[in-house]
Amino acid sequence: MTLLQLLILALVQGITEFLPISSSGHLILIPALTGWPDQGLMMDVAVHIGTLAAVLLYFWRDSRGLFLAGLGAVGVAPAKRAVEGTPYARLFWALVIGTIPLVIVGGLFVATGANDYLRTPVVIASTSILFGLLLYWADKHGATDKTLERMAIKPALIIGAAQVLALIPGTSRSGITMTAGRYLGFNRVEAARFSMLMSIPAIIASGAATILKALSDATAAMWLDAGVGAALSCAAALVAIHFLMRWLEHANMTLFVVYRVVLGLILLGLIAAGWV
Repeated sequence: MTLLQLLILALVQGITEFLPISSSGHLILIPALTGWPDQGLMMDVAVHIGTLAAVLLYFWRDSRGLFLAGLGAVGVAPAKRAVEGTPYARLFWALVIGTIPLVIVGGLFVATGANDYLRTPVVIASTSILFGLLLYWADKHGATDKTLERMAIKPALIIGAAQVLALIPGTSRSGITMTAGRYLGFNRVEAARFSMLMSIPAIIASGAATILKALSDATAAMWLDAGVGAALSCAAALVAIHFLMRWLEHANMTLFVVYRVVLGLILLGLIAAGWV
């Protein structure tokens, strides 16, 4: 893999993973538009590890609280006492319950190979437009009175069920979970925050499904590329998360909706012209 290819893949993954514009869709489009060979499982896993590190670092207080809540849930008494009186115990279980639909349906997708049939520019263009417009509707009509202190099992399960749609390339995991969060009345910052925290088990679950195969096929050169890719994607993701959280403090989701619709229309035009 050339340095240019590695740089673009890592930056695209890092920037798009947490913005509601679909990282998987962009990663699939890179080889489709450039003619480069598919980056392979090892690089996919590496850049996702980089973005996982970014969300853990950016939300380090939440990450610490959830980690302690997890220890408390399995009977570690000091950890349980440490999160007593905080929202983290409930938030931990909300994330666990919310991830279950993705694990079940994602496992079926991997087992049946259904995901391979959906990795096409037509699907990405269509979902980019459709779910972008859905994000606009939810952001425009959803209330803004709820924070994560009010997160419970039912809304977490609804957001988790919506997250399953992200298995379709172009949907955007962060985009569809923010859409569901806004529909349920969580304010923009809190909907984005829960989406980021939900990415932690989601990335771990998706990585667990592919990491063994990726490692079995890895060479020394792949390990080097993976390390560089993970570091670059982590740095890019930190910048993207900071931008998103600051943006949503003062603005709505329309910027990302416009980007999604324009991207989808351009892709449809390229497909019609036979260039993709």
